[in-house]
Amino acid sequence: MKRDEKAMMTAQRLGEAKDLGAKLARLRVARRMRQADAALRAGVSRSTAVLIESGDPGRTQAQILRYLEAIAPGLPFLALLQEDDPSLMALLAREKTQRVRLPNAADAADLDF
Repeated sequence: MKRDEKAMMTAQRLGEAKDLGAKLARLRVARRMRQADAALRAGVSRSTAVLIESGDPGRTQAQILRYLEAIAPGLPFLALLQEDDPSLMALLAREKTQRVRLPNAADAADLDF
């Protein structure tokens, strides 16, 4: 029988569960893996992968650890929490805003409407 785990958790713990899910999702994106592929490797359904990444507290520890192993084999859980994976650093570099340059005359003419 399933229980509603949210009712038995504090707001702080629910926030930590969401943070854990967000870290897993970010790691998956950094490793350039589709959610369906990660779910298949972890032996869970895609809907369960969605719940894991959204921080659903009803997911089991085994599901979460299998999902981590599917995304980043051998990566310790602590490294996930500390965001020490090199792929996360590469993702951060890709996300940084680039310096905006003024358009040249031809581009400025195209934008003038």
